[in-house]
Amino acid sequence: MVKYVLVERGNPGNRAAPKKWYAQHKSSGEMTLRQLAKDLSNGSTVNMPDVMAVLESLLQRLPELLSQGMIVRLGDFGSFSGSLNSAGAATKEEFNAGADITGFNVKFRPGKELTKATAQVDYQRVAVEPVP
Repeated sequence: MVKYVLVERGNPGNRAAPKKWYAQHKSSGEMTLRQLAKDLSNGSTVNMPDVMAVLESLLQRLPELLSQGMIVRLGDFGSFSGSLNSAGAATKEEFNAGADITGFNVKFRPGKELTKATAQVDYQRVAVEPVP
């Protein structure tokens, strides 16, 4: 069950437009890497230290692969890739990577199974947030 709250927001492009109400995801908690490893271990034949070792290896290796320009595909789970933020330049010659590239982002694209599983969630309204 995905919980949500309603929040009222104005249109930043048109401040005169009437405000509208939007659903906003409401977190129900957090799970640490160690808790995830224990949870995965409980549902499989792999012990918790081995699951933890694989997850730690993934966390260590993933940034290296992304910085090399690799797309990391994890089957039906999804894929990780990198993208850049940059300022524009009038010409190719005026573009300066050191000054114009402003950041590197990690993108995650869910795969078929994850998309299929999350398409079937139910929603529950939990509260209306007061307008600040």
